[in-house]
Amino acid sequence: MKTNFKTLVVATIITIGANAQTNWNVDASHSKLGFAVTHMMVSETEGKFKIYEGQVTSVKPDADFTGANINFSIDAASINTDDEKRDGHLKSADFFDVAKYAKITFKSTSMKPGKIKGTYILTGDLTMHGVTKSVVLNAIGASKIVKDPYGMERYAFKVTGTVNRKDFGLTWNAALEAGGVAVSEDVRLDINMEITKAK
Repeated sequence: MKTNFKTLVVATIITIGANAQTNWNVDASHSKLGFAVTHMMVSETEGKFKIYEGQVTSVKPDADFTGANINFSIDAASINTDDEKRDGHLKSADFFDVAKYAKITFKSTSMKPGKIKGTYILTGDLTMHGVTKSVVLNAIGASKIVKDPYGMERYAFKVTGTVNRKDFGLTWNAALEAGGVAVSEDVRLDINMEITKAK
């Protein structure tokens, strides 16, 4: 009898936990995976990845995404900086080597609330160019979940942060006569992530 009662309690807890989870899909047509690097020490070059997919699993009600799990898979060959020659160089072995490392992935390890309401400290494992490193990003959530004209529930994040490309083996550069280098090591991330609740 005791065993059956314990089994029932465990099953109930598992069921409640499963029901508390909410799955969301990244809406790529209303999102952007952008980045920027300093070029020639004087200006910024911006780019983005055009092909990717992402999922978010929230464990809190309403618009509280504390403890949420976020996963991204990005097609490295979809990099686009609006310059075909430059994009070809970025896809080559000098940089992303997309023929060998086709995917860039991100898997969150924690999503903690920041000091200001609606902000989060997002930590996760970024795998790029065959190297996995833990990165810390800042996320700002929308004020509330909204329902679109088609009945879909939507939410969004603005995610920013900086990663050092050399940490991932992206070491190509060229020295300038006046000093400095052609491409900065720091890559600034500029991500707009709109998600829809899975049906």
